[in-house]
Amino acid sequence: MSLRVGISGYGLAGRYFHGALLASVGFEVVGAVTSNPDRIAHLKEDFPDAMAVSTIDELIALGLDLLVVASANTAHASDAIAGLRAKVPVVIDKPMGRTLEETVAIINVATEEGVPVTTYFNRLWDSDILTLKRALDQGILGNIFRFDSRFERFRPEPNPTSWRERSTTVEGGGNLLDLQPHLVSTALHLFGPAELVHASVRSIRGYADDDVVLVLKHDSGVDSYLSASAIIGAPGPRIRLSGDRGSIVINELDPQEPLLRSGKRPHDGVWVEDTRSKAELYRGDAQEEYESLPGNYATFYSMVHDALQGKGEWPVTTSQAIAVATIIDQARELSIR
Repeated sequence: MSLRVGISGYGLAGRYFHGALLASVGFEVVGAVTSNPDRIAHLKEDFPDAMAVSTIDELIALGLDLLVVASANTAHASDAIAGLRAKVPVVIDKPMGRTLEETVAIINVATEEGVPVTTYFNRLWDSDILTLKRALDQGILGNIFRFDSRFERFRPEPNPTSWRERSTTVEGGGNLLDLQPHLVSTALHLFGPAELVHASVRSIRGYADDDVVLVLKHDSGVDSYLSASAIIGAPGPRIRLSGDRGSIVINELDPQEPLLRSGKRPHDGVWVEDTRSKAELYRGDAQEEYESLPGNYATFYSMVHDALQGKGEWPVTTSQAIAVATIIDQARELSIR
């Protein structure tokens, strides 16, 4: 029998980053919280037997094995806690909470109820991160000392339909909460614990923070330079990893998001399409292609599926969620000093 899952929110995240991937690994999507007519139509198109409901309590009442919280950031904590109190395991889209305090509150309820909770750091399964992980294991770059990671684009005018771009930090908007959790989580995953030594969190266009640069010093000796900006006219490479024997550069984004947005999804948890980002190995003037690994976000939900059946670990631990939330909180504080 399929595991039953409900999704709180059926916008971009709920539909493409959760619904499609859940279905691809064998979950049965039985309902979603949404009152938007277009999103109700999308739900029925994607999952004809699923119910569109108005509240999180109605969703929980459908008898869930898993609740996925893909609502606006303001509702993450309340939705997650409602599920946990009902003894339903929960996946929360990043960020788990808007603040460290909110994140810890969610985890405390999970501990109190004895119910698992995890957060959706899907970028750990990007082609670029998987490729870098292998390069680190191979030791081909020697002593690693610098990691540059970016999500940059050029959008002079904010998207009028995006609450993330127009909401305040308190409301959960801005790149510090939207994109930096991806950058921070992957840096910690690759290089271990770190201290935040610099943070610039700014609003260039006059709405939510849209230009955010963080610098981490890892205990391992690596410095991570993390940039999330919507207003860079000449975006830098997605990734540059440097050691004393060379650098790996990856210019392009992982292709999974556009594939998901186009309606494609993995089959039985595996992509048929090519999901590799091109990687180049540089040693001064010498340059060669470095074989990249395919990305696969479905791995996250394959691990969740196994964990629910007692066959494995949850894909992202609460310790990882707290580590990221701690740095995000510190960035906000450090930037305003």
